[in-house]
Amino acid sequence: MEIFDAHFHIIDPQFPLVENQGFLPDTFTSYDYLEKAKDLNIIGGALVSGSFQEYDQTYLLHALKILGPSFTGVTQLPYDTSDEKIINLDKKGVKAVRFNVKRGGSEMLARLDSFSRRVHDLAGWHTELYIDSRSLIEIASTLTELPAVSIDHLGLSRDGFSTLLDLVDHGVKVKATGFGRLDFNPEDAIREIYHINPEALMFGTDLPSTRAKRPFHHSDINLIYNVLDEYGAKKVLLKNAQRWYKK
Repeated sequence: MEIFDAHFHIIDPQFPLVENQGFLPDTFTSYDYLEKAKDLNIIGGALVSGSFQEYDQTYLLHALKILGPSFTGVTQLPYDTSDEKIINLDKKGVKAVRFNVKRGGSEMLARLDSFSRRVHDLAGWHTELYIDSRSLIEIASTLTELPAVSIDHLGLSRDGFSTLLDLVDHGVKVKATGFGRLDFNPEDAIREIYHINPEALMFGTDLPSTRAKRPFHHSDINLIYNVLDEYGAKKVLLKNAQRWYKK
């Protein structure tokens, strides 16, 4: 089955990298990614800026040129970014802004409501959050009112998962990614989220799995097939993310 990879990273040392919490990632270029993507039948995806890239756009635009038009970008931007720059990034394939609550390197969470609304009104972008589910309850009312939001890595923690499920019921999307980062069984979480909203889940490889306890493995794709029927697997592996990223 074809896959739209809803979450992966590129680490290209020819562009700025910023040490985050004492960590600098190993090299993983666009060409490294495309080589792995061939074996996985990946036909498109979402390249996500990491904490170690902060507000740099040069690596992102360079990578999108190499990856091609079936790929889109998810970037980190400061609140005072001009309308002109956001529109220019949109024209070059960037379609979302990310708040990295877990690792930093992005705009403050206090800007979440106003900045999310601004980029959505201006360019139709959605907002992505790398956040532990245990922290969701503090911002749940804000998230339910925003026009378009997704949560990375199944929320990471079982504690707070009930809040994540409530958000799914209110239209928030969830990335079925980073299974090696979780403190719970991803099968049960995928089953519960899909039951609430079959449109919510989007699979991603999380390549190259920086700082994950266990990196991505082909078995992560098999897990989706084991939990869902063929119709559901196609939605999670391909259709939901294509619709979300307008590809």
